[in-house]
Amino acid sequence: MIICALCAFMIAIYVLNFCKFLKLREVASSILRFLELCSILEPGRPPKTDKVIILSDASRLLNQLRHEAQKLKETTEALEDTIKSLKAEKMELRDEKVKLKAEKERMEQMVKGISIPSPFVPQPAFHAAANAFSVNSKTIPYHPNYPPPMAMWQWIPPASLDTSQDHVLRPPVA
Repeated sequence: MIICALCAFMIAIYVLNFCKFLKLREVASSILRFLELCSILEPGRPPKTDKVIILSDASRLLNQLRHEAQKLKETTEALEDTIKSLKAEKMELRDEKVKLKAEKERMEQMVKGISIPSPFVPQPAFHAAANAFSVNSKTIPYHPNYPPPMAMWQWIPPASLDTSQDHVLRPPVA
């Protein structure tokens, strides 16, 4: 009987020590979790050991992140509205472009219809006072089927008319 009581006492001590060990392990793991939370909240700083400060920092950071997430949601909604309005404007511009192209085609057809000479309407003849054309008191023979002599500089491209670089491009002949 003494042996049974002794065994029971030893079992009780063992269970008590085991419970103390479990409690100690739980406390150590909770401290480790708080230290991990502290290192996540403020990386690079020495860890704080006060649980209240760590929890207040965590709640502050969560509130800040919630506020940031709300701002980002609002910005996203505003950008989506802008995208919708720009797409609608793009479709309107495409429709307007199609209408303008159709109008351009119609006007070009009208111009082609107007500019085609009709064989039944006589073309206006070039008015010449005489069969001779006078330039600087010199008489040049003129045939009525040919256009009168005229200056050709108006059909020369503007780059060719520019004489400012003539001395560089065309050196004088000796």
